[in-house]
Amino acid sequence: MRRTKPPELAVTSLSENLQGGVFRTVKRAIVIGNGCAGAENQCIGLLRSLGLFDRHLYYRVARPKGGILQWLPISLYKRIHRFISTIWARFSINATGITNVFEVDDAKQIAAMARSTFEKNGPLLVVASGSDTISVASSIRRLARENVFVVQVQHPRSRLERFDLVITPRHDYFSLTPEGKRQIPFFLRPWVTPREPPGRNVFLTTGALHYADASTLRNATLEWMNEFASLPKPLVVVNIGGPTRNCLYGVDLAKQLCGMLQSILWSCGSLRISFSRRTPKKVVEIITGELSSNSKVYIWDGKDPNPHLGHLALADTFIITADSISMLSEACSTGKPVYVVGAERCTWKFSDFQKTLHERGAVRPLTGKEDICEKWSYSPLNDNAEAARRVIQDLAKRGWKIET
Repeated sequence: MRRTKPPELAVTSLSENLQGGVFRTVKRAIVIGNGCAGAENQCIGLLRSLGLFDRHLYYRVARPKGGILQWLPISLYKRIHRFISTIWARFSINATGITNVFEVDDAKQIAAMARSTFEKNGPLLVVASGSDTISVASSIRRLARENVFVVQVQHPRSRLERFDLVITPRHDYFSLTPEGKRQIPFFLRPWVTPREPPGRNVFLTTGALHYADASTLRNATLEWMNEFASLPKPLVVVNIGGPTRNCLYGVDLAKQLCGMLQSILWSCGSLRISFSRRTPKKVVEIITGELSSNSKVYIWDGKDPNPHLGHLALADTFIITADSISMLSEACSTGKPVYVVGAERCTWKFSDFQKTLHERGAVRPLTGKEDICEKWSYSPLNDNAEAARRVIQDLAKRGWKIET
């Protein structure tokens, strides 16, 4: 596990509240990531809302690449690694090809640091996201329960009592709804998680946490405004993801999307298209081939600088494929019109998420008959700030507070 970006350590950890009591002040944090930008950005977004972004250490749990080991749970991989290393050590053989992903000593060291610096530097906030980080974050809490506050972003599927707080979207509990139960064969229900309603240490969001908060978008506006200033309005941004298990599509949706975009171009000033790392090559080829010759259309080539934040800050309207909860959460946090493509193809909790956004008035299905100049209003998603408030409330119950 690699560490980067040392925090600014506090001189003292004590402060007084308005009633004369004493709070311990949280002035530092640790982020534990899994190498996935989408998961790690959720941790960063929470830290930004808490005002701790510039005072955190970063650790990454890196999976082995290639071979069958990459598909194993990290906890099982660690056991295999230790077993093979012990056997090979007896014969003085180097365990070549077996990557040390995350040793128990790392969790012990973090916990020991939290304990030894508690009096001087105060409590340590630990924020982790992704299944590979679960055993790491829970171990830190087990070893330093009195000195840390551990937040697990995304549902850990079981034993939620291992964490001080779990932050997860409401649709992760779709399996417990009447509709979810109807979709699960009776004999599979014991294997589908979560099996219990959210407990007291669970905070439910509408969408995914993200790092595109108001401050980030203000900075993005300053960075990109000159490049976008000459573009005719309205500026429409199209974000295209890729098929997932619960939202399948391919060239058929790509062709459908091309037809709808060509039908609405008359009402667009400019149209900018971005693909994600998950977008199938064939989908990219079809959309590029159909639309790249139109003077109103710009297709990002995937090279730096990435205009994503500029798009979020300066677009007038968004068109987004239904597969990406993260992209939809970001766009629906801006309060701008969001059209969704392919929502009818979503199943399971993805369909529940789409239903929530639609009922909120945040999204509409793209039909190809729209006048893009039409606007509508809705209450923007505010998951980052709401989750941060819950963290602050739970810290206060322990006599701790975030440094302001």
